[in-house]
Parts: sequence; structure tokens; C-alpha cells
Amino acid sequence: MNVRAGICLLALISSLPFLAPVQAAEEEGSCSGHVAQWLDPASGEKLDGQQLLQRLAKTRVVLLGETHTSVAHHRWQHYMLSALHGYNPNMMVGFEMLPRAAQPALDEWSAGRLGEKALLEQTQWQKVWGYDADLYLPLLHFARLNRLPALALNIDRELVSRVGQEGWDAISEKQSMGMSEPAPASDAYRESLARLFAYKQSLKDGTADENEQDSPDIDKILESEDFANFVDAQLTWDRAMAEALAAAHRRDPSALVVGIVGRGHLEYGYGIPHQLADMGIDDVDVLLPIDADDECEPLPIDLASAVFVVDADGETAAAARPRLGVYIEDGDTGVRVLQVVDDSVAAAAGLREGDVIQSAAGFDTRTTAGLIEIIQRQAPGTWLPLRLLRGDEVIDKIAKFPQSFD
Repeated sequence: MNVRAGICLLALISSLPFLAPVQAAEEEGSCSGHVAQWLDPASGEKLDGQQLLQRLAKTRVVLLGETHTSVAHHRWQHYMLSALHGYNPNMMVGFEMLPRAAQPALDEWSAGRLGEKALLEQTQWQKVWGYDADLYLPLLHFARLNRLPALALNIDRELVSRVGQEGWDAISEKQSMGMSEPAPASDAYRESLARLFAYKQSLKDGTADENEQDSPDIDKILESEDFANFVDAQLTWDRAMAEALAAAHRRDPSALVVGIVGRGHLEYGYGIPHQLADMGIDDVDVLLPIDADDECEPLPIDLASAVFVVDADGETAAAARPRLGVYIEDGDTGVRVLQVVDDSVAAAAGLREGDVIQSAAGFDTRTTAGLIEIIQRQAPGTWLPLRLLRGDEVIDKIAKFPQSFD
């Protein structure tokens, strides 16, 4: 299994909503009647927002989930930072988006000694994260405005990729970058990840939209070595962020440590909360935003400490940007196309599953991050030359972007 596709796969894991457990309650009704309300997943009852915030301000670790591309989710996170800060100004804010190597730049940013452009350059935002920085800058500016410590929670993708290929047991102490061994995944977490693993495989096989009623052979997946390594990679991701949060808590036990994290690392307490508990930190609350058109009557039990229903108002993604319309992963000789989205720029250009994109606009594309950076520089109506390797044949294609990205 090629888990060097961290940008394609693990980002998907961290933002997928409702990684449903084995015995999740059956969904019956939408959340549209609960916009701007806090709900308790365990009881389905409304919660008093002021009382909830007062309680959360006394918690040691509060984790705010998100779907990475949702404008509404990031607005909610900004509101939560402001509200919690009003009750407890002794706060630290951790970001999944940045690895530990970015901490010096974050320290300079929080102290007011580094500008926005320099921050994005020094943290290599586009390379290490890839999602639109405009979604996260209001949160980073909040930390800077209030001189709050901003924490880089993540770890270098190379470690996660190596674990995904070889498993945690194959990683030496030197290679582990100081990480401790993750706590094993629960059976429910493993089964949820098995379904995600099956979906990942269907993307590779080109069958993601076919036979939708067919159920994957979960038992077979659970027994496979590739899946075991896949789980180890996810646990490495969870553990790294939990360790960073725990370290912040231990530096100042009286502080409120808030994490900005993809919801897939938080739901049902499977990921980061499970790893924090293994380190002796169980005073943790998970809060999630739920879109008004999601199903929430009843909500899945144990989904989170509380959920807040947001009205996305049609904004389910970042500001309109150029998109090629492919699922991709890093390959040995370029960026491999896992699937081409129907009616996309890529489909119109004649790209196919299995193509390897070796260059774009004359620049070599060795990584997914590099290709994404080139695509996002395209203006409406421009043509982007692509050089592909299809089997043993080198093919030139032109991706023609529309006159508007809306």
C-alpha cells in the first residue's frame, strides 16, 4: 500500500464526518430545526450555551473539530475561540495544520514579530497542508491579537508515510522523532477505518461509484497487513497531536489548551482523545459543528461532548479556486491519478485513472503538493499544459479552466 499519499488519504480521514461506530443509532431526521443550537448527542436534548461555555473554560483540553474545506466550520471555530477566551484568557491554541518543525515560526507570529506572508512561507503552508490558508488565518490572527501561544500539533509526513508502508514496529527509536508508541485502536475505531480503507481501495480500483450497494468484506480487510499498517499510520497521526497537546498542558496545567483539528481525529473519542487518555489526560471535551442539512435526529451516541448546528448557507467549501478534478497521490515518477471526477476539467482534458502527471506548465510535478500549488496559480479561462505518462507512452494534454471558478 502506498501511504505516501498523505495529502490525499489522511487529510480525507481527518475531515470525513461521522466515522460511524458499529452500533450507531439509525438516523431519522435533519438538523434544520436546530440551527444555532447546542445539542447533547447522548440525550438529543438542547444544551444551554452559556452554561456549556462556562464549564468548557474550566476543562484542560477542548478539541474543536472541522471539515477542512467548510467556511461555516471555521467561522464557528473562530467564535468558539473568542467565547472561551472571554471566560478563560489563559489559553493556548494548537493547529493540526502545521508540523512541529513550524513551531519557531509560530512563536514569532504569536509574538507579533512575523508577518502573514512570512508565516505562510516559513511554515511551508502549501506544501505541508495544502488547504486554503484564508480559512485558517482568522484563527491564527486571533492567537496573535491576544498574544496566545500557537502550537504546531502535527508531525512530519515522512514518519506517517513510513509507518503506513512498514508498520509502527519497523520504526526505530531514532526514526520515531521522539514519539512514544501509540495506544492500540479500539475495535470500533478499527472497523470504522476498515470502511475508509475499503473506500480508498475503490478509488484506486476505479469502482468508487459502482456497486454502491455492495458491502466491503470487512473481516478480510481487518486481517490484512496493508490495513494493519494503515491503522498504524492513523494512530501515529493521532498520537503525535495528542503528545503536543499533553506537552502544552503539562507546561501550564492551569491553561485551557484548545485544538483545531479535523473531526475524523476526534469523533467518538477514537483518535486524539483515546491517545490523551492513555497519557493520563481525560479532562477532554470534543465539540463538533454539524451542518443544518445533516441528519441529527437522533445523533450518533457518543459522537462528541456537544455539537453545534451551523447554517452553511451554501458555503460548504473555501472561496472558489481552480480545481483540476482528480483524486491523486504521490508516485515514483510523478503524481498518480486515482480517479477522475465526472464533468471536471480533468475529464474534459482526457485524463484517465492511472495516468502519472509528470509536469504542469513546464514544471516537474513530483508531489501532490507541487501539483496543487501550480493548479491554484491558474487564473479563470487559462490553459494548463500537462505531460502525462500513460503506461509506457508520454502524452501531452491541455487542461482548460472555465471563465469563472464559482
